[in-house]
Amino acid sequence: MLDKTYGTDLKLFLNYRRPYELLFATILSAQCTDKRVNEVTKELFVQYRSLEDFAGADMAELERAIHSCGFYKMKAKNIKAAAKILVESYDGKVPSDIDQLTALPGVGRKTANVVRTHVFHIPSIVVDTHVKRVSGRLGWTKEEDPVKIEMDLMRKIPEDHWCLINQHLIELGRGICHSRNPQCEACFMKDICPKKGVGR
Repeated sequence: MLDKTYGTDLKLFLNYRRPYELLFATILSAQCTDKRVNEVTKELFVQYRSLEDFAGADMAELERAIHSCGFYKMKAKNIKAAAKILVESYDGKVPSDIDQLTALPGVGRKTANVVRTHVFHIPSIVVDTHVKRVSGRLGWTKEEDPVKIEMDLMRKIPEDHWCLINQHLIELGRGICHSRNPQCEACFMKDICPKKGVGR
C-alpha cells in the first residue's frame, strides 16, 4: 500500500550537492523543519564553499548564518568540529561506516543513516519523529528509544525497503497521520492500523 501510494523512487527532503553538505544539513535539521534548513543552506553553502571553509569558520559568523535553525550555538560548534575532523582525518571525505559517522560531533544514528542512505545507498532506517510516531501507531514497534525502534523495523521490514520506509512513513506522518488530529478516516492504512481513531 505504501509503495502504491508514495512510489518507489528514493527521495530526499533536504537539498545538497556534496556529501558533507548533506551531513551538515541533517545536523541542522534537528528540531527544525526541512523547509527552514533548505532556506538556510541555500546561502550557507555559498558562503562556505568547502570543508576547509567550515573548518576555519569564525564561530560568531557561522552562528549568525544558521541562527534561524535553532540551537545554533551547539550546531555551529558541531559543524565546525566535524569539518575539521573530516579534513584532518578523512582527507576531506565523509566516511560510510556507521561507527565513524556517529563518532563525529553532532552526528547520531539518524544523521548517519540519512548519509548512508542517500550518499552511499546503504540500506538504512532513519528514525525521526514521523517514523517513530507512525511505526508505533501501526504496531510495528512498542519501543520509544529510536535505536530500538530502528532495530525493530530492520527485523520487520525487508532490507530492500529500509530506505523507502523512511520516506513513506515521513510522508504518511506529514500528510495524514499527524501527531494531533490524525486523519484516520482518510488513511489508506486504516484497515490494518490498531490505533485507528487515536485522535478522537
